[in-house]
Amino acid sequence: MNASVDMKQLTRKRDLRIVFPVFLVSIIACLDRVNISYAALTMKQDLGWLTPEIYGAGASIFFFGYLLLEIPGSLIAARFSASKWIARIMFTWGLVCCFMAFMSTQFEFYLCRFLLGASEASLYPVIYSVLFPRWFMGKERARATSYMLTSLLLANIIGAPLSGVLLSTSIIGLAGWQELFILEAVPALLFAIFFFFFVPDRPDQASWLTDEEKAYLSKAYEEERAAMLKKKKYSVLKAFRDPKVLRLCVIYFLWVVGFWGFYFWMPTVLKQLSGLSTQLLGGAIAIPMMAALVVQVLIGRSSSRTGDKVWHVAGALFVGAVGLALSPHAPNTAVALVLICLSAIGIHASMGVWWTIPTTFLTGSAAAASIALINCCGNLGGLVGPYMMGWIKTNTGTFDLGYYIMGGAMFLAALLVLSIKYGFGFAAKKEKEEAPAVAEN
Repeated sequence: MNASVDMKQLTRKRDLRIVFPVFLVSIIACLDRVNISYAALTMKQDLGWLTPEIYGAGASIFFFGYLLLEIPGSLIAARFSASKWIARIMFTWGLVCCFMAFMSTQFEFYLCRFLLGASEASLYPVIYSVLFPRWFMGKERARATSYMLTSLLLANIIGAPLSGVLLSTSIIGLAGWQELFILEAVPALLFAIFFFFFVPDRPDQASWLTDEEKAYLSKAYEEERAAMLKKKKYSVLKAFRDPKVLRLCVIYFLWVVGFWGFYFWMPTVLKQLSGLSTQLLGGAIAIPMMAALVVQVLIGRSSSRTGDKVWHVAGALFVGAVGLALSPHAPNTAVALVLICLSAIGIHASMGVWWTIPTTFLTGSAAAASIALINCCGNLGGLVGPYMMGWIKTNTGTFDLGYYIMGGAMFLAALLVLSIKYGFGFAAKKEKEEAPAVAEN
C-alpha cells in the first residue's frame, strides 16, 4: 500500500462519489422496470384488454429489447465512456417510461415494453465489468457490488408503498397508473444529466482525488489487469467459448426464471392471497424486501470475511427454491408472507457475491462482453418467467405450477453453483492462493 494514501478516506470518497450515484441509478432503473407490476392492478379496469397472459407477455417482451443491445452496449462503454453510456441509458428509458402513460392498445403496450428494455440494455454489465473494476480492486469489489445491489431491494421497499399512493390519488389529473409512469420517469431524466457531468470514468479524471490517490488507484488497476492477462489472456471470442462462462450463463438463466417470474407477479399474487387494499398491499410487499436487504448485506460481509463465494450463492438459492416451491401451500396470509420473505431472500441475497465471480478470471473487453453474455442469458430467463406465470394462470386458473417450476429452476441453479467449486476451482482456499481476492473486504 502507498503510505501517503489513507485507505479509509479513499474508500469513503469512492463510496460517496461512485457507489452512491450508481446505487441511485439502480434504484431508479428497478422502479421504472417493475412499476408495470403495480400499474397493472388498475390498468386492466381502464384498458379492458389486459389479461394475465397479455400482461405476462408484455413483462417478458422487455427482455427482447434488452437482449439486442446488451453486448454491443457493453463493448461501446468499455471502448469509450462508461459514465456517459450509463447517462444515455437513463435518459432514454426515462422518455420511454413517460410514453407508457399514454398507451391505449395491446400493440402500444408491447412496443413500450420492448423499447424500455432496449433503452436499459447493458446497464448492469457496464457497472460490473467496466466502471467498478476501474475504481475498486478485486478484494474490494464484492463489498461495493453487494452494497450497490441492495438498491434493487430498496427500490421495492420504496416503490411498493409509493406506487400504492400514486395509484390511489390524482396529482396531475390523469389516471393513477398514468401518473405512476410519468412521476417515476422524472428522476431518470434529471439524474441522467447529473451522472453525465459529475461521475468520472476513471480515477485520473476525478477532481476530488489527490494526485497520490489517483496514482495509487490507476496503478492498482493496471497491475491487477496485467496479472489476469499473464495468467490467461482472453479475447472476446475465447471468453464466449470458455466452459466457465457458459456454465455461468446456464446458472443465471435458471436463477432469473425465478427472479422475474416472482417479481412481476408478486403484487398480484399477494393481493389475491390477502385481499388487502392497494395502499396496504404496498406496505406488505415492503416486508420481504426489507428482510432480503438485511440478509444481502450480511452475506456480502460474510463472503468478504471468509473469501467463499460458492456456498454463499448456492445456500441463498436453496432457500429461494424452498420458498417458491412451498408458496402454493400457504394456508393463510401470514404463512404466505413468510414464504415470500424466503423467496425474496433466496433470489436477492447473494447477487452481489455472484457478480464478482466472472471478474476473477476475465478483464477488459472480454469481461465486459462475457458479463453481458451472462446477463443476456439471464434475460432469456426474464422472457420465460413472467410469460410462463401469465400463461399458467390463464390456462389453469392458479399460479401453483408456475411456482413449482420457478422453485425447481432455482434448485438446479444452486446445484450448478456448487459444481463451480469442483468444476473450475473457485473454492475459497484456491481463490486466495491463485486468483485476486475478489471477495475479501
